[in-house]
Amino acid sequence: MLSKLFPWIKEKPLSEPCQSRDAFTYLDRVMWTFGWTEPENKRWTWLYNLWALFTSLLIFIFLPISMGYEYIKRFKSFSAGEFLSSLEIGVNIYGNSFKCGFTLIAFRKREKAKNILDKLDERCLMDEEKSTVHRYVAMGNFCYMVYHICYWFFVFVNVLVILVKGRHAWRMFVPLINSEQHFVVSNFAEFTMMLLAVTMDQCTDTVPLVSMLMARCHMSLLKERLKNLRSDPGKSNDEDLQELTQCIRDHRMILDYVNLLRDVLSGTIFAQFLLIGVVLGLSLINLMFFSTLWTGFGTCVFMFDVCMETFPFCYLCNMIIDDCQELANCLFHSNWTSADRRYKSTMVYFLHNLQQPIILMAGGVFPVCMQTNLSMVKLAFSVVTVIKQFNIAEKFQ
Repeated sequence: MLSKLFPWIKEKPLSEPCQSRDAFTYLDRVMWTFGWTEPENKRWTWLYNLWALFTSLLIFIFLPISMGYEYIKRFKSFSAGEFLSSLEIGVNIYGNSFKCGFTLIAFRKREKAKNILDKLDERCLMDEEKSTVHRYVAMGNFCYMVYHICYWFFVFVNVLVILVKGRHAWRMFVPLINSEQHFVVSNFAEFTMMLLAVTMDQCTDTVPLVSMLMARCHMSLLKERLKNLRSDPGKSNDEDLQELTQCIRDHRMILDYVNLLRDVLSGTIFAQFLLIGVVLGLSLINLMFFSTLWTGFGTCVFMFDVCMETFPFCYLCNMIIDDCQELANCLFHSNWTSADRRYKSTMVYFLHNLQQPIILMAGGVFPVCMQTNLSMVKLAFSVVTVIKQFNIAEKFQ
């Protein structure tokens, strides 16, 4: 059913054209609606830029300020549970502003990275290789749809739960609207702004995931090419050397693709790592000490979405590190023993480069891997342990 509405989440047959850049189909469409890309018609560039400025000011600046204003103006009216529910969202909203800013600024580099993917696609001549690209393209679009559903589910769950209880969902300041006198209107305004915020957030969170997923796609294709080196006895030494040289170029383009994305992803992942420990810590305190059944369900959904910001991408980075080692193993176990001196000397140079793992750094400080992700999650449990040992939560109940 979902694939009928969104056909790109299903693997395309070989008879239909498909490129690696098509993995960003739905992601690019949503980013276009926010003004994060470029207008198709250059005549409307100025209007499109004004729209991008409006959405950026609304979500990057106004939304965090509106939540901060409520903390100052109506702090005494918050219960402990309401304050923590709002604060965990508020902290994430402030971090989201920085993440979205990094993604918006890096548009040009992402376009250059897609051009490299186009060059890598030119090497896919066999049906098996084209099928692999089609599968990863469907996977990239499917990942975006999963994030879209999960993030929007959080917004709708919180709105329904809070409205049933007759309270405001996130306590935002909306100009010209009295939140007490116009309960429905103010909640609708909060719902709209939060829906925009989480949609921007899901774009920011899926850009790294889909980008590195396509890097892994072409690494898997390169592995198969390395396994098949010198497998055809009818080829001459010059032709074998040419195939090896082409594999070296493929590897170089993959490295260029990742290097272009390093600066794009570094700031985003760094902000996510800083947020995950704080936000999960606040959510756990709220869940354990102040939540009811229904508000606890909304908090659990939020915690799941927060974990999605880092866990899948860190897991993918670990897989890419393993792929680098597999590339070296595939080359070493290829049929090179009877090759001439030129082939062997080139292979030794290539083997040395393949053994260098592709490691992304978050802000130049943390390596992006599962170990770092788990360390940040442990920080949340450490905060809860301190709160529990000193009975701090009981004093606010």
